[in-house]
Amino acid sequence: MLREAFALHQKGQLAQAATVYRQVLAQNPQNTDALHLLGVLESQRGNAAAGLELLDRAIQLKPQNADFHFNRGNALQTLKRFEEALASFDRALAIKPDHVDVLNNRGNVLRSLERLNEALASYDRALAIQPEDADAIFNRGVVLHDLKRFDEALACYDGALVRRPDFGELLLRRGNALRDLKRMEEALASYDRALAISPGHAEVLNNRGNVLKDLKRLDQALESYDRALAILPDHADILNNRGNLLKDLNRPEEALACYDRALALQPDFAEALNNRGTVLTDLKRLDEALTSYDHALAIKPDYPFLPGNRLHAKLKICDWSGLAEDFAAIAEQIEAGAKASSPFAALGTLVSAAIQRTCAENYVREKYPPNSSLPRIERRSDHDCIRLGYFSADFHNHATAHLFAEMFERHDRARFELNAFSLGPTKHDSMRARLKNSFERFIEAGSQSDQDLAQLARSLEIDIAVDLNGFTKHHRTGIFALRAAPIQVNYLGYPGTMGAGYIDYLIADATVIPPDEQRHYAEKIVYLPDTYQPNDTQRPIAEKPFTRAECNLPPTGFVFACFNNSYKILPEIFDIWMRLLENVEGSVLWLLEDNASAERNLQAEAQRRGIVPQRLVFAPRRELSEHLARHRLADLFLDTLPYNAHTTASDALWAGLPVLTCLGETFAGRVAGSLLKAMGLPELITTTLAEYEARARFLAGHPEELPRLRAKLAANRLTTPLFDTPRFTRHVESAYALMWQRHLQGLSPTSFSVPSILDPRS
Repeated sequence: MLREAFALHQKGQLAQAATVYRQVLAQNPQNTDALHLLGVLESQRGNAAAGLELLDRAIQLKPQNADFHFNRGNALQTLKRFEEALASFDRALAIKPDHVDVLNNRGNVLRSLERLNEALASYDRALAIQPEDADAIFNRGVVLHDLKRFDEALACYDGALVRRPDFGELLLRRGNALRDLKRMEEALASYDRALAISPGHAEVLNNRGNVLKDLKRLDQALESYDRALAILPDHADILNNRGNLLKDLNRPEEALACYDRALALQPDFAEALNNRGTVLTDLKRLDEALTSYDHALAIKPDYPFLPGNRLHAKLKICDWSGLAEDFAAIAEQIEAGAKASSPFAALGTLVSAAIQRTCAENYVREKYPPNSSLPRIERRSDHDCIRLGYFSADFHNHATAHLFAEMFERHDRARFELNAFSLGPTKHDSMRARLKNSFERFIEAGSQSDQDLAQLARSLEIDIAVDLNGFTKHHRTGIFALRAAPIQVNYLGYPGTMGAGYIDYLIADATVIPPDEQRHYAEKIVYLPDTYQPNDTQRPIAEKPFTRAECNLPPTGFVFACFNNSYKILPEIFDIWMRLLENVEGSVLWLLEDNASAERNLQAEAQRRGIVPQRLVFAPRRELSEHLARHRLADLFLDTLPYNAHTTASDALWAGLPVLTCLGETFAGRVAGSLLKAMGLPELITTTLAEYEARARFLAGHPEELPRLRAKLAANRLTTPLFDTPRFTRHVESAYALMWQRHLQGLSPTSFSVPSILDPRS
């Protein structure tokens, strides 16, 4: 009867086999083989608890049988009682030390317990006994993958694949390792092989969609996710990934619907909550975004970069509750090496330049480590002119383009070839048309993968690749991780270090990065002589004479203005502004209208400080020329700290409005000071907030001072370096030439200062 039951068991006829096993036990309740095999069968049928009881009875009768302990461990593993399962496997090994299946499953339990190095040792013991065991080789690859030893994991997967070429799960894991190694085309081929074996494998389709997304084949990725959802319509992870893709396709409302569906299925899905917060931020539904981030943080406080996302959303709506604690926590987490914040989100917090570098290094290590998928760039002969590649997602009506447009036009075409790699969504506006005429080659690159673009830059033999995004929106740092050009430069878009060894230089000036602060930057610093920031002297200012009434300003009284983004306004600077309003009778503070929540919160903060909320006037966004024209109605631009006005400071100075700033401790907090020095207005640069407040009060209380300042500003506007774009362009070109000269000489990048073209020594 036992032989009959076992034969039925082997054929998969489990119900019939169980009946016969029980008949055996009815005749002999102490038949250990029947107890053992029925226990295994019940576990196979999903009745692990019942199976465990039978296995325990068998072990009680025959405690020295290794297979009994092995299968007891398997039942406990099914029940997720991992520590007990490990103890059973260890008892089995004490009886039979060379039991390969026990060693293999023991490794699996140790992996579940996140004791990865012990799991690896268990698989190695199994393979020392049976080197051809495909399961042990595969499992060893899985744990190596968990340990982020991707090359070794791939070698294991390839070894197992030789022995089991039709193992779909193995092909899936192999594809995952190839994706982690940034070998996207090979990963795609592995997933496709898996689908040839198992066309309805939803996880393969999901991961295939992820790779297609990485390759910027977005329509194909969407099709792959949709095929996966047709098989598993209620799979939260697939819905989340589909939401991410729709976000990339600039379909935020549909992305939001995917995240909401995922969360209805899995309310504690921290990743989906974080992604939902991001898309709500893009939709300017910032209160909802903050709620989503808060929910995610409560579930998974260590989710990568989530605290920074949440804090940035708070700053955008000027929600200052618990802000000091938030800043302290972010700084502490970054210093400890945690993935607490993206570098951009950290710029507006009270963290030091040293912590900003650590933040960038943490971010790059996690998301954009050096990528050796492409071969080393071979040294090549010099070209007739230096080939520049400018990479940006902002080649359209954007602050970066407003600064650079004239510099691009004034580049010396006899010495430099200009190539634009446009990384963002294609936009058709007047600035885009103007920029296209500035380059020998303008490449719409948003739909190409990082590897394709790095290879394209190499094929065009770009000498110097200039990243104008850094870590700002739509950045493509992965291109530079692959090394697109022999020299790679961080310039303008991101005011800080990228913390990446593959970025060779950062273009700055001695104000934004004092020479004794270079240790806080991973790049070598190139010092331009006047200011690091270009400017476009063709920016038109509308002729329209705006009236105070049109701008909702009172008919009389001093107008303090700040048109910086709302996330740059922090309580300490706002306290000063409110004291100025209190002390300057009839004055108002003119701010940029950013979002309704920020407006409401700032008005409430003013009220708490005893200022009537109506004394805060919010300016709706306008076309740039009109925005510049309405600057004439303001008396003094008040800068923010720790994140200064950048393009907004240039706009104010170009429009003739004096800017009062305070030098901060980081690059982002010293930009306005750099611009004012280049403008010949050092009297508007303060070094402490007390001095800043006193200077603002003095200027507002001495009516004769502002006309003098305005007259000086008007006289200096086209006679000092800030708006001398031809001179500025020559300085930047000198910087590029010196970088390239060092490269041709086989010298490593080094920090250097560009001599002024007005310096007789140059």
